[in-house]
Amino acid sequence: MQRGCASSALPLRARLIDFLIQSAHKLQVAPTVKYTALSIFAHRFYPRCLSRLEEQGNDVENWLLQPLRESNLQLFALVSLWISTKIHTSPCLSLKIFKSLGDNIIKEQHYTIRDYLEAEVVLMQVVNFEIGMNNSAFVYFEELLLQFKGVAKVGELVNFEAGMDIMDLIYEKEETSMLYTNPHSLAASILAC
Repeated sequence: MQRGCASSALPLRARLIDFLIQSAHKLQVAPTVKYTALSIFAHRFYPRCLSRLEEQGNDVENWLLQPLRESNLQLFALVSLWISTKIHTSPCLSLKIFKSLGDNIIKEQHYTIRDYLEAEVVLMQVVNFEIGMNNSAFVYFEELLLQFKGVAKVGELVNFEAGMDIMDLIYEKEETSMLYTNPHSLAASILAC
């Protein structure tokens, strides 16, 4: 999954998804945390943020959104992970951990604790406070895998990590991200792979 200098040739969305996935791996969060963060960032925040910028132009109300820099989007990706740990992890990871990670991997900008808190508010406003994970391909994949293991011996041979790798690849490809509109089918397809 590590791409090194070849990642700069990727489109912005793919670089941001890779950034979020790599950050999740560095933080060693559970898969549900990673996929909740990906859902919040890639399916809710990023598309709404872009459409909001198109509608409002230079009238965007927050410095984190105007101009929209890659480093600011990386901050929002880390904030998505932080929000996800608040949902799925008890106790959640501290903001200082995310700031420390950001200080090490976001090269273009240095963000303060206050910037992270402000980014959390902006992200929540952009997604209209919709952060639930009821309709997630990851959740359906887990459920299908458990059912499959319960009814067939071959289910024991299914590699959970391989399924997560396939899901990561699908997230990274914008063309295939449309598959996430039907998470049941996507989860079944990943299981079949």
